[in-house]
This record gives sequence, structure tokens and C-alpha cells, in this order.
Amino acid sequence: MKYFASAILLFAVLIGATFGAPTDKPVKGAHFDRIVAIIFENANYDEAIQQPYLQDLINRTDGLLLSNYHGPNYIATIFGSTAGITDDGAHNLPDVNLVDLLEAKQISWKGYMETYPGNCFNGTFAPSQTNQSYARKHNPFINMQDVITNPTRCAKIVELGQLDTDINDKNVPQYAYVVPNQIHDGHGISALSIPANLTAAMEWFQDWFEPKLKEPSFTTNTLFLIYFDEDDPNTTTNHIYAALLGQPVHPPPDHTDDGNYNHYSFLATVEENWDLGNLGRLDANATLFTKYLKSSNK
Repeated sequence: MKYFASAILLFAVLIGATFGAPTDKPVKGAHFDRIVAIIFENANYDEAIQQPYLQDLINRTDGLLLSNYHGPNYIATIFGSTAGITDDGAHNLPDVNLVDLLEAKQISWKGYMETYPGNCFNGTFAPSQTNQSYARKHNPFINMQDVITNPTRCAKIVELGQLDTDINDKNVPQYAYVVPNQIHDGHGISALSIPANLTAAMEWFQDWFEPKLKEPSFTTNTLFLIYFDEDDPNTTTNHIYAALLGQPVHPPPDHTDDGNYNHYSFLATVEENWDLGNLGRLDANATLFTKYLKSSNK
């Protein structure tokens, strides 16, 4: 009998090794099982909405324009406030953030930062102070003290090219935060005399994004959020282009949601989708953009 029990235990271990433990399975969300946010730089709504590719995305079967979306900065999207930060300097915020909420519910996450050098790089720019392709100010995770001081968490900030590897390996996390470098996000690099160029950025985006949309393991029940960090010139209203795309989206005939949304809505929607609770900041009462998302995913 003892040997039979041992055999049963061994069989269970082998089954677990083959199929993975339950904690390795994606955590089902109320509306989506994965969200991929892709963030561009400094364009006002009227300028961005004229871009052919951005128009094309919202007119697809699963596309939706958030026509009244406003945004303060990158930190707001994972911290629930701007923390009073109005500059581009380095900051180490000690308080609870979205990473804490995600990991508490075993939701996998990564920040994909183009030209990021890795190894918990904490410098202002990379690869150099002249070639400022990667900008720390566009990486909100590196401003969180419990990320920058935690090697395991810091290792989840990766260079953008890792996304292709993760797609091929069917290992894309449930929360993916994608930031192109300052050439491809439309910002430009003054030190290299590369001006801001929204049209060039959108041409790059289309070439980069379209092949990925053909990968079912990446797109199945994935919600894509494409938006800009702020308008340009920067105004108090900060009206920016934002769009949802993907299987969870059930758009109305005009493919437009005119609800009043902002970066806190993004954070709050993630929190609600996986029942994470909230950070007790401006995310707590933010309007969710779930009106045209399916709600029977669980």
C-alpha cells in the first residue's frame, strides 16, 4: 500500500510538471485575460486622429475610439497620482503601486522599454547622454522604490525586443506595458537633431504591430490600449488620442465611446478586471472604460 501511495504521488508530480501548476495558469479577468498598453509621446488629439493608421485601428471590427480621454503622465498609470511630479528627473516613490496589486493576485507583468540597457539601469538616458533613445522619464516602473530595489521585479523591465521572444515562447505576461524609444514614439531627440515626427512614428508602429496581431497566442482575449502620454502643446485639458482594440471589445456602430476617461481610468480598469482592489488615490473613483468590453469572461 505504501508503494502504491508513492506511485500515485510520483504520478501527480509528473502530471504537474507536464501541465504546470494551477498558479502558472493565467488568472481569468472579468473582461480580458491580458492587457497590452502601447504609449506614444506628445500629440494633441486633433493631430493624432488624422493619422491613417490610428484611424484604421478604431474602424476595425474590434476597434474603439475613446474620444474624450485625458492624460497627465506615465507615473499616474501605475501609481494612481502624479505624486506631484512635474519634472523629468529621477524619483523613487516608496508607496504601494500597481505592481504590488498585480503580484498579490499572481498577475504576471513586464515593462517593455525600447533601447533599455537592462540590469536595472537607473540612468537618465541610454545608450548615452547624446543618443537619448531610451529615456528614464518614460519608464514609470523605475520610479517605484520597491521595483528598483528588488532585483526580481527589476528584471521584469526588459528591452522591447524581448516581446517577440515572449510571443514566440507563448510567454507574454498578462499585463504588458510597451514604450517605444524617443525616435519611434514621436518625441524626437534634439541632441541628435532628430525632430518630433508623428507620421514617422506611426509608420514604424504599423510595421511593428501588424505582424504581432497575426499571433493567436498573443491576441486571444487580449485588450490593446494605444494612447499618448500627453498633448502637445501641453494644455490643462490634456486631450489625447486613445483607442481600444482586440477580442474583448464590442464597439457600437460608430466605434466611439465618448465617456470622460484618463490615465486613472486605465489603472482602475485593470484593477477592476482582476479584482485587485485599488491604491486609494485617484484610481479609486476613476471612470472605467468597460462600457463596450465583454463582461462574461470568467
